[in-house]
Amino acid sequence: MPFVYSTRPTPPAPVAVRGSLTERHHVLRRNHVQVLGAGAGKPTLLLCHGFGCNQHIWGYLVPALVTRYQLVLFDHVGAGESDAQAYDPQKYATLDGYARDVVEICQALELRQVIGMGHSVGAMITMLAAVQAPAYFAKLIMLAPSPCYLNEPDYYGGFEREDVQQLLELMRTDYHGWASMFAGLLMGPANPAALGEELAQYFCQMNAALAQEFARVTLLADSRAALSQVSVPVLLVQCQQDAVAPAEVGAYLLAHLPHAQLVTLAATGHCPHLSAPLETLAVVEAFLAGKGAERTLTA
Repeated sequence: MPFVYSTRPTPPAPVAVRGSLTERHHVLRRNHVQVLGAGAGKPTLLLCHGFGCNQHIWGYLVPALVTRYQLVLFDHVGAGESDAQAYDPQKYATLDGYARDVVEICQALELRQVIGMGHSVGAMITMLAAVQAPAYFAKLIMLAPSPCYLNEPDYYGGFEREDVQQLLELMRTDYHGWASMFAGLLMGPANPAALGEELAQYFCQMNAALAQEFARVTLLADSRAALSQVSVPVLLVQCQQDAVAPAEVGAYLLAHLPHAQLVTLAATGHCPHLSAPLETLAVVEAFLAGKGAERTLTA
């Protein structure tokens, strides 16, 4: 079964935000925002999950992180315990709509100097939020990110457009079969089958129709033009074998983000926070402590 937090959530404090009190509460309910480990002087770490998951995907990292950071967790609209009625096809037709949600969460909690940590497309959503509203962010940690999954004449993303269309068609015709297959692809053959099963459970908990739309937006997105606009330090964390975000993608991000460093873990698969949580924690802590300034590292 998916990990469940052992730490009791702290209700978000009543703070001011642009707009009415009702609007602030709407933001917090819409994305099922949870604050863990709130405390004076603790830096804030905002965790942005990837496609098909929800905030509980961070469960293997939470117990260690919550002792040193205020954690802000949330679900993308359509995932977890978010308000599915808030889904707007026009707003969420691009990743910018999801990024606006992240900015609104920062506004609703009156956050500043946030460390944004995202996984996969969640990493790109967090990056786009930092481009939209840089005043809220101090650093970014991007786990297995990809700005574009499609192969282009001058870019290798890992997927041909026909592959993506077939994947989306399988989601439409056999969602549960797709969930099992795609979870196995993401975790990779070297990791325990139980991790793939856990990931597939997350997929199956999501509203299938909204998952299909989110998948389409994710797999066809191209955020490369925004990379040069990122003004904060970035840690890129990549696995040495990742079928979804191959090494070429990490190298591209390292070359095009103005203030980035890349760590390649010895882990495999697309979900290091599941398959290698201790190694992931180690490189995250080193980055936040100002260590590991090399452009490329191996953990």
